[in-house]
Amino acid sequence: MKVQCLNSSSVKTRSLIKKTFAELINEKKQLDKITVTELVNRAGLTRSTFYTHYDNIYDVAHDYQLQTIELLCSDDLKLYSKQDIINYFNNIIQCLKDNEEIYKLLLSADESLLFLEELNKIAIQKVYDALKDSYDDKYLELNISFLMNGILMEILKYFRNESSYSLDELLFNMKKWFEKIFN
Repeated sequence: MKVQCLNSSSVKTRSLIKKTFAELINEKKQLDKITVTELVNRAGLTRSTFYTHYDNIYDVAHDYQLQTIELLCSDDLKLYSKQDIINYFNNIIQCLKDNEEIYKLLLSADESLLFLEELNKIAIQKVYDALKDSYDDKYLELNISFLMNGILMEILKYFRNESSYSLDELLFNMKKWFEKIFN
């Protein structure tokens, strides 16, 4: 992404681009069917304004991924207890539900695996940091890794239409598995 210093005007412009991108994704159902020309015409922007903020349409999609990572992996989101971790799971699923159509398209591509790997790595570390002082278990990190890898694979299957479970069912089971492993 090009603009490094985001003033209020830049934030509004990027927000408009992302909102318009989301509308087009919902209509076209394919990322490669969206053009910059179509996006800027619908948003009422010039091409140069778009290119001031993004290099291409895929850059906008990548911005959604970064936004999710920032939201779910922010240093401000400290986990201190098992209840904090349960709330963290709630936040993950809510974020995915709020942008479900976009994530269905973004996670259907193979490039999404890099995004999920990064999200998984950060989530494992956050959960580990929250539990490491409470559990004297040499397999703690391994148990967390199994849990988080399983969760993210189920989320990926959901967004690729390979799962028969809803996000709410996944959340319910995430909490249940967590309680079984860490009680």
